Amino acid sequence: MATGGLLARERTIAGPRFNRWLVPPAALAIHLCIGMAYGFSVFWLPMTTLVPGADAGACATQGFLDQLTTTTCNWTVPSVNHIFETFIAMLGLAAAIWGGWLEHAGPRKAGFIAACCWGGGLVIGGIGVSMHQLWLVYLGCGFLGGVGQGLGYITPVSTLIKWFPDRRGLATGFAIMGYGGGAMIGAPIAVKLMSVFKDGDIAGVSKTLICMGVIYFVAMTLGAFGFRVTPSGWKPEGYQPVASKATLISHGHVHLSRAWKTPQFWLIWGVLCMNVTAGIGVLSMASPMLQDVFGGRLLGVDPGTELSTAQKAAIAAAAAGLVGLISLFNSVGRLAWASASDFLGRKNTYCVFFILGIILYCTLPALGHMGLAALFVITVCLILSMYGGGFATVPAYLADIFGTQMVGAIHGRLLTAWSVAGVIGPVLIAGVREAQLSAGVAKNLVYDRTLYILAGLLLIGLICNLLVRPVDPKLHMTEDELRHERALQHEAQITDASVASAARGSFGILGVLAWLAVGIPFLIGVWIAMQKAAALL
Repeated sequence: MATGGLLARERTIAGPRFNRWLVPPAALAIHLCIGMAYGFSVFWLPMTTLVPGADAGACATQGFLDQLTTTTCNWTVPSVNHIFETFIAMLGLAAAIWGGWLEHAGPRKAGFIAACCWGGGLVIGGIGVSMHQLWLVYLGCGFLGGVGQGLGYITPVSTLIKWFPDRRGLATGFAIMGYGGGAMIGAPIAVKLMSVFKDGDIAGVSKTLICMGVIYFVAMTLGAFGFRVTPSGWKPEGYQPVASKATLISHGHVHLSRAWKTPQFWLIWGVLCMNVTAGIGVLSMASPMLQDVFGGRLLGVDPGTELSTAQKAAIAAAAAGLVGLISLFNSVGRLAWASASDFLGRKNTYCVFFILGIILYCTLPALGHMGLAALFVITVCLILSMYGGGFATVPAYLADIFGTQMVGAIHGRLLTAWSVAGVIGPVLIAGVREAQLSAGVAKNLVYDRTLYILAGLLLIGLICNLLVRPVDPKLHMTEDELRHERALQHEAQITDASVASAARGSFGILGVLAWLAVGIPFLIGVWIAMQKAAALL
């Protein structure tokens, strides 16, 4: 019998009537909420016009530290843009610090705390906006929200992999697809709420953040309480793991304390870091790159022709359409590529990412010079699908290499690669672009060298991936160590007699409702993204 509190892991061990297909919707509920991180840019411009009548001349001399506490000057776009970098950095740090704790605490407790941090962080950030105190916005949205991001991101990973040992990529792809798609839902909601709460010419940023914080807290809490963990020894009906010395899939388990010290961990760290840095490079410059490279050619206007205001607006709308389209490919690519990795193998899938990526990155400049806008857009979308696919495939890669017992904690440590890439990537791209503009390079040519540099990073990632080998079996946990670890997780070993009936419940009406609850908002987000993408046609 479960003796812990309501959030205790032992209270989440699945009973005989539970169906494993109820776990992905719980994971999606959390990831669709924290995925709003990708849509936070909708707040940047509204947050720079919160003080009407501010003395522009006097405020122009203010530095970043002054903006943290000013109540008389508007914030600048760079000063608020650092919020994104802050919660991405905190995501990796939180996942690394508390990943081991999560394995013992269980997904319900971790998911609920993530809901408190992400939802509560947005509420505190909204209060900071209402008081016009940027430091409070950083504290709420950036630091506290970043902790919620980190805990929420890794909460479902270990649980899903243990429920789906036969389809690890598919399982993690479902959850992490939600992170890629969260902005497709959240960004339009935020824009609508800022309009509803608008006060004169001032957008309702404060009330929008508070409102969304409450919504996300409720949705994430429902997801957290929907989690169940596998009874120890459970496996899908008819599933038999195939042992082979020729495969990277391990049938032992490596403890976190050993895993992060292995060369395999740091090679996969490099794989993720290079894939994310290159992907963020294209993601961050996709919209301006389309406008600068093609300009009036998007409308059939000859280069050098003076554009009217209406034509400039049409080009900007097309660029916004590209942003909507790549958001869709970023999300759907996570499920598609992660599912494909179940058949291709994780190492082979990353080889495809890097080899195909190098070709596509090096092709983009030529497509721009030739004026092939349609092929340019298709290439960018494919690149962003592999960027998302890299995130979704890496948890299954870690489970193959290090086993499933502590994969959530190991994944948490690995996400520091995302934190590094999230900071270095944009700085690298902006620095190269500004250096070339200062050197007099034409706007439509400044991206060429940047894309070749990103292709070079993918080559480094490919080398790291090719060097990955199976972990030495001597690093696997012994039976006593494994028994101790499972005791910390309050797992009760099921007997051979009960394995046939454990967690074999029907899908039922509960499963239908759970999938509809996450599926309908996601499909609405897809529809909105496709409507935006129509501007490209």
